[in-house]
Parts: sequence; C-alpha cells; structure tokens
Amino acid sequence: MRTERKPTRLDRVFARLDREPERPAHIGVPRMSRHRVVLFGAALVCYLAIVWAVLITSWLVRLDWQVMFFRPYQQWSEIHAFVDYYVVLGQRGPTAVMVAAWLGWRSWRQHTLRPLLALGVSLLLLNVTVGAAKYGMGRLGPHYATEIGSNEMWLGGDIFPSGHTANAVVTWGILAYLASTPRARRWLSAVSAVTSLGVGLSTVYIGTHWLSDVVLGWIAGLLILLALPWFEPLIARAEERIFDLRARWRDRRRGAVPAGGPVGRPVVLRPLTDRADAAPDPVPTGRPASRPPAYLAPGPHTTRAERSPVTPAGSRRPPHPERHPRGTTPVTRP
Repeated sequence: MRTERKPTRLDRVFARLDREPERPAHIGVPRMSRHRVVLFGAALVCYLAIVWAVLITSWLVRLDWQVMFFRPYQQWSEIHAFVDYYVVLGQRGPTAVMVAAWLGWRSWRQHTLRPLLALGVSLLLLNVTVGAAKYGMGRLGPHYATEIGSNEMWLGGDIFPSGHTANAVVTWGILAYLASTPRARRWLSAVSAVTSLGVGLSTVYIGTHWLSDVVLGWIAGLLILLALPWFEPLIARAEERIFDLRARWRDRRRGAVPAGGPVGRPVVLRPLTDRADAAPDPVPTGRPASRPPAYLAPGPHTTRAERSPVTPAGSRRPPHPERHPRGTTPVTRP
C-alpha cells in the first residue's frame, strides 16, 4: 500500500504563489524616467555640497554648534520621554521587521516576491552607501566633540550621515515606492516624509547627531529611493531565479517519493521439473535481465518438500540406520 506525502507549510505557500505566478497587471513598475534622473542628479549635487561645507568648516558647522549649545532636550524636557520612543522608528531592526511583515503579506496577496526583494535591495544599498560614508569620514557626535567650532572629521566617529534618518527615509519610503495606486503613493509619500523628518529632528533633540548629519541622512535615503528603478531588472531576474529553483527543488522531492507508478509483478517460483521446458518469466520493468531478484539466493532452488530444516549446528534429525529417504521403497524386515 502506498501512502501519499503530507504537504508541508512551505508547499502550501508555494502552491498559493503558483496560482498567479506573474506580476498583477494593474501594478506598475517604476521606471527611471527623465524626471527621476533630474531629481537624482540634484540630490547628488546637494549631497556633495553638504559634505564639502562640513569639510571646510563653513556656516553649516557653526549652525551645528549653535544648535548643540541650545540644548533642546533641556528647553523642552517635557517631551523627552515621547522622543525616546519615537526615535525607535528610525532604528533598522524594529522598522525592518515591521515593514517586512507588511510587504510579506502583500507578496502573499499579490502572488509575487517583488515587494520583499525590493526591500532587501534597498536595505543592502543603505548599508553599503551610508555605512561606507560613516566610517570613511569618521565624524564625532556632539557628546564626544573635542574642540569647539571644529567639524570633528576624521576622528573615528560614525555619525555622518545620520543612519537613523537615512533608514527612516528608506524603510518607510519603500511603502510609497511599492504602492499600487497613485493616490496611495501620494499618501504614503507624505506619511514617510513626516516620519523621517520627525526621526531626524529627534536625534538632534537628544543630542546624538549634528543638524548637518540629519540633512545628509535625508538626502542619502532619498538617493537610494530614486535609484531603485535601476535595480528593477535585477529584482525581476532574482524573482524568476527563485521560482526556477523552487520548481527544481519540488521536482527533486517528487522524484524521491514515487507518484504512484505500476507495482512490479511478483515472481512465481516453480519446481525444477516444470521450469525445464517452460519459457522464462518476463523480466520486471526496470531490472536488468542478467541480475536475479535481490531477495532470492543465486543458483538452483529446491522445492520445500526436498528441504530439511537445519540449524547452525546441523540437522535436528538424529541419525537412524533404519530411516530411509522420502520417495524410496523401504526394505522389508525379515
């Protein structure tokens, strides 16, 4: 009797994705239009200008010190507890988990892996670009400043640009980037802009970042969102590759458990006298003709009546001079 393999949870997930493997037609993929290219170029120019203004210790650095001496956390101390919780919206771990849960549900509903792959690509770009800039410029924060009025560059810090702000822009902005309707995209863009703006100002309030760090973090996150359409072909190929690997893995699993082919016909043993003139039995399908079945000993086989039950120590029948083999005529006693 053959038993069917019980489907696992992963099989059920792939079965739902198989219902509509193509991307829904009503969801458009953003393209790198001329308008977006112009915005990307303008944001890149602003990024370089802010870095240059900090390097030459311009008016932007003086503004940083003025805000630091103002000490917002002392001026508005009643909102300190709220800001401590609000700034979590810019931390990479909690925000990535929340957004990934929402995009995972969208992937389930739309039968496509694009939302999750787009989130992964954006976070990868964020870690590479912002992380390299942080450790490359090595700016110290307000709490660790060494000289009043200096730009605090190349001193081993890691706050320029602000990672909290850039992460908030990318993590919450990806929801607007993946919106399925223009109205939803507008609303989500406004919500993500306000959220990232609040996260950046929160870091300035508690004194962990300079104001220029926050401004550069906003632009760094915006650059990543504007550059995402360039990676859409890579996302599409990755999605196709994942589905192809899934199909191969599923076919391999099906090959390991037979799907119900014809069962081999049992071999019927006949006495030697009957097998001499009879035609040989047909060889079962899939078994070599010159190889006997695995459960039969090689060589000629005797009938059950001709066998003698034996033990490892020999025959259990004691030797008797008057016992005759079966099938022979006993000699009459005198």
